Amino acid sequence: MEALKGSLIPSLQIPSTPTTLHKTQFLNFQFCSIPTSFLKSIQRNTSRSKLFTTLSSSTVSTEPIDPTDPLLETDSQEEKFDWFSQWYPVMPVCDLDKRVPHAKKVIGFDVVVWWDRNEGSWKVFDDTCPHRLAPLSEGRIDQWGRLQCVYHGWCFNGSGDCKFIPQAPPDGPPVHTFKKACVAAYPFKLDREGGAPIDISIEKLDKNGFQATRYGGNSRFMAPCTYYSAVSLPTSVNPGNVSDQGNGSVSSAGNNMPSSNSNVPQQRGLLVFYCVPVSPGRSRLIFIFPRNFGVWIDKIIPRWVFHVRQNLVLDSDLYLLHIEERKIMDAGSSNWQKACFVPTKSDAQVVAFRKWLKKYSDGQINWGEKFSGLPPSPPKEQLMDRYWSHVVNCSSCRVAYKGLNALEVVLQVVSIVSIGIVAATKQTGMSAVARTTLVLMAVLCFAASRWLAHFIYKNFHFHDYNHALL
Repeated sequence: MEALKGSLIPSLQIPSTPTTLHKTQFLNFQFCSIPTSFLKSIQRNTSRSKLFTTLSSSTVSTEPIDPTDPLLETDSQEEKFDWFSQWYPVMPVCDLDKRVPHAKKVIGFDVVVWWDRNEGSWKVFDDTCPHRLAPLSEGRIDQWGRLQCVYHGWCFNGSGDCKFIPQAPPDGPPVHTFKKACVAAYPFKLDREGGAPIDISIEKLDKNGFQATRYGGNSRFMAPCTYYSAVSLPTSVNPGNVSDQGNGSVSSAGNNMPSSNSNVPQQRGLLVFYCVPVSPGRSRLIFIFPRNFGVWIDKIIPRWVFHVRQNLVLDSDLYLLHIEERKIMDAGSSNWQKACFVPTKSDAQVVAFRKWLKKYSDGQINWGEKFSGLPPSPPKEQLMDRYWSHVVNCSSCRVAYKGLNALEVVLQVVSIVSIGIVAATKQTGMSAVARTTLVLMAVLCFAASRWLAHFIYKNFHFHDYNHALL
């Protein structure tokens, strides 16, 4: 996935030169290189509309400590985590349409993502026209490749400079060149993404996150929203032939798994999660699974089929997490450990994250002055509505949804036409076999359309869960 990096600087001045793309850059995952596609991410700074280009890094100690004991914390007690000076993913590029601007929200800020064909790159602006504050995401890309506000037609280039104001007289002052006519534009770059007891140890916790080790791999949380878990499977269960995934190879951090045959390539994979804060009670989850085994299946099974199965797993916990979040807030974010009982090492990463959040962010995300508290809890059907949370944002599922709906209509039409033919030829010499065949086809098509309608609703709209019956 492509990554789109953006931020704010201490002045309202918009840079006149576009940020270049760096297709060879990698996310710094410390102990492995990650062969994945690209992901968009943006970065914001607390002070006004500005650009920020520094990405901090930290070293991770290899000396393990007991996760049930107080964590090794190296930063001063006064230091706090700055939520507005970080990188945040926005959308997988494969799900973005270059023909239209896209509205997105990240940590409470509205941005618009659009394709600048003049520079051949994606751009991220504040989703606000400086004229009358209309959302630029409701606009269009004009014939010259500029972002045009649909309200009064102001046009902006990829640097955020206003290039045309329809209402300004051509022989008058060049008001479109004034700084107040510009849109805040953010620079970006392309980065590669790349029920049993679990003994997890936290290696180190600091302002930038923490790293954990366990049998079979390593995990790391990189503030503010990235978590990955590297896994290595024993060679004894390796089926033999291993193919590499696309544009690189996955390497794991340690030799924590036993190896029964050094001549057989070890199966390795990486689960990468980007959990982007959108607003209180809402997050955007993007995840990938680069690996060096079983990649052939990705080439023969459509992407939307994987999403249907993965959504079953994610949605099964969605309502539980929603209720959990509100109960923790009722108890007070600083008192979460009194409300929860986490005595085992399998909860070490949960404990580590809560300690990190409490120490470096006062137990909660800093939303600035945009929000106060959680919104009212919506009905379960609305909370778990898959169409608005996933389908409209996923190009693969969108196409599948339209295709399956069209197929449902076709089946219904065939059923009705078949019955109509039988009725119209009742007095003619149509054979009994032909009539029976048409009636049977009508019944089968109608039954298939009803089954398909249920499948579409359950997989693309709402799928309720009764865990006791699963």
